[in-house]
Amino acid sequence: MTDTTTPADAPSNGAVQGTPPTPGFRILVQYVRDLSFENPKAPESLRVEGKPAIDLGVEMNAQGRPDGLFEVDLKLSIKATAETTPVFHVELVYGGLFQLTGVAEKDIEPMLLIECPRYLFPFAREVVAKATADGGFYPPFMMDPIDFAGIYAQRQAQIARAPNEVGQA
Repeated sequence: MTDTTTPADAPSNGAVQGTPPTPGFRILVQYVRDLSFENPKAPESLRVEGKPAIDLGVEMNAQGRPDGLFEVDLKLSIKATAETTPVFHVELVYGGLFQLTGVAEKDIEPMLLIECPRYLFPFAREVVAKATADGGFYPPFMMDPIDFAGIYAQRQAQIARAPNEVGQA
């Protein structure tokens, strides 16, 4: 066994001195910004037979801050209905404060709108599951994983088509 010592001026992030840090992010804090749960037909809604129809809405938003950090919000809207009867409605805005390191300018937006929401999702999913469980639903509603890269690509395609659609109007 050998003893090794690290010089006091060695980089602490594992990067070799003189090389740029590996691109990545650190989450500094995560939080529920807004949460709403509605169970308008309780207790009858708790006795619904079969699986209700689920309408899921997903939005991602990110903004820079003067201190160089980024706020990322994951907005989820889940409406469950059985035939035409509302079963429950959950709206959640789950956020995080992120620090990016070594990320190229062109990669900042995809990092903020794909990777950061991917990190926040399991925690937001747990909040939704707990809200539906506390609302009396058993088993609680567990969201399937979300393809944030697919949503981002779809959004980029929409933006690319937008100037052509304006010219045709």
